[in-house]
Amino acid sequence: MRRRRSGCGFLFVSPLIPVIRSARRRAEAIFNQPGAGHIPDPLVSKVQLWRALVGATATLYLIYAYGADDGWSGVANDGVVKLIMAPILLIITGPLVVMGFIRYAPAEHRPVLRSRLRAPLKAVGWYVGILVGVVLVLVGSALILKQNYGTLINGLIALALLIGLIWLLPFMLFSSAYAARYAFNTSNVHAALPAALTVVLVWELMLSSLALDGGLPHGPPAAQWCAVLGGPISVTAVALWELHRMRTRYGVRVRV
Repeated sequence: MRRRRSGCGFLFVSPLIPVIRSARRRAEAIFNQPGAGHIPDPLVSKVQLWRALVGATATLYLIYAYGADDGWSGVANDGVVKLIMAPILLIITGPLVVMGFIRYAPAEHRPVLRSRLRAPLKAVGWYVGILVGVVLVLVGSALILKQNYGTLINGLIALALLIGLIWLLPFMLFSSAYAARYAFNTSNVHAALPAALTVVLVWELMLSSLALDGGLPHGPPAAQWCAVLGGPISVTAVALWELHRMRTRYGVRVRV
């Protein structure tokens, strides 16, 4: 009986794999467009990956040891909320960071940096359009299904909407992840901008999480502060090391 259930589950999930891959590839194509200023550094990518894995493991251990509000379902919901919140925070506060960054650059470099803003603005436009599109589809679906067109017509409409959302919702989640990861293609403006924006974003997410959760997580004080500050401090340390490596290894500077 168990084999039959697992086989049925595989038959249900396997057709979704190409759809999810298609959504991921499309999101990456939009939000991962490194420009001339982008510097691929495999060592930095490995350190970022290991930091994320260690951070996720530590977070799961703290939740397992001391619990969390609403249990594991609350943790999953909180993860999705942060995934959507990250690019929105970048859209709100990112322009201030970018303008300050350009202002800090030497005067003779500012026109060049401003001329490269097209790619980030285009990525922001894409993301806003994706969010609006998802909201319109969900609201439109609810309004359409309220109408009584008959069992067959309503069933066909519901099936068409379900098929569309199977691709659209993963596309939105992947778009959020890539938009935050690559800071809306701001490496097109300057190679150091994504690292600078990441530092600002991770502290904003920490403060937003505290505000939404209404206080510190469960556990003794040491565990609470490790859970709250561990992520922002480690991300900031890696970002500062990345900026140092850009300057010393690749000669990338904001000011000469």
